[in-house]
Amino acid sequence: MAQLQEYKCPCCGGAIAFDTSIQKMKCPYCDTEFEMEALKNYDEDLKSEGTDKMQWDTNAGQEWTENEEGTIRSYVCKSCGGEIIGDANTAATECPYCGNPVVMMDQLKGNLKPDYVIPFKLDKNAAKEGLKKHLLKKFLLPKIFKDTNHLDEVKGIYVPFWLFDADADADIRYRATKVHTWSDSNYIYTQTSFFSVFRAGDISFERVPVDGSSKMPDDLMESIEPYNFDDAVDFQTAYLAGYLADKYDVDADQSIQRANERVKNSTEDAFRSTVNGYATVNTESSSVRLSNGKAKYALYPVWILNTTYNNEKYTFAMNGQTGKFVGNLPMDRKKFWLTQLLLTAGIGALIYAVLWLIQLF
Repeated sequence: MAQLQEYKCPCCGGAIAFDTSIQKMKCPYCDTEFEMEALKNYDEDLKSEGTDKMQWDTNAGQEWTENEEGTIRSYVCKSCGGEIIGDANTAATECPYCGNPVVMMDQLKGNLKPDYVIPFKLDKNAAKEGLKKHLLKKFLLPKIFKDTNHLDEVKGIYVPFWLFDADADADIRYRATKVHTWSDSNYIYTQTSFFSVFRAGDISFERVPVDGSSKMPDDLMESIEPYNFDDAVDFQTAYLAGYLADKYDVDADQSIQRANERVKNSTEDAFRSTVNGYATVNTESSSVRLSNGKAKYALYPVWILNTTYNNEKYTFAMNGQTGKFVGNLPMDRKKFWLTQLLLTAGIGALIYAVLWLIQLF
């Protein structure tokens, strides 16, 4: 059996977990609270290692002492003796028999220990309230979905992220236009002037996030950004107790392409914001060069909520730090077509009224 780490209360022996309301470890049995500093001895065997390069340094994080093997992990709960089965990327979960939160230490060995973790600020009740607010004022939402919606699953997950830092030097050329219109008694004239606009400069990026879990859709994870990195702390396994946690299965090298896309798009947008006074502005050519690129490994808090409607699964996500909530919703097609019909009828009536007024004058 693989190694399993549980955090036990020294006062009563109960399993303790991280409490979002007080940002400390707390025993649910005797209510004893523990500062995170007091639990650092669980992680004192971790060693730091890192180097900077002029290109992307994907040797992020710190190495452990053993290599992880296999894809399925079997554990024995130290509280009740039940067997816990996890996949190769499950780093924290709870015992299905007694409910005690556990951290699967072997899942964090052999590769990289995270550099940082942003602890959960919001609990499960906040996630449920977030869904209720998300459903408000959605006119096209089927009434039965809102009235009878039952959540299949609500889970707090620490999602692995690669955080990329880089300096970008860029040259960007835009094709811009200015339009001038005038008229006389016979014609309406339009003059379009074309311009080539050039921008060059440098910009720095810090902690551009790319999610390192293939289970999490990139668009869903990016939609709940941003995170406030001021709340990030040095990683301790104690923060994982009471939550699910995944180890990355998309490594830093595989994440570089997405990081480059985000850096390039952000650079072009920042430079584009300085091109003003034109009717249209389009990018003609763009050259973005990166230097001092490096990556760090972090775990970010995410609430995932799943529900089923008409045999179709709907997934919602909430930022476990800020409460930002996203997720697609089903649409009532009858309401949609009724709305389109009313809009069409309204536009038709407006056109008729305008034509009628023209005839009068």
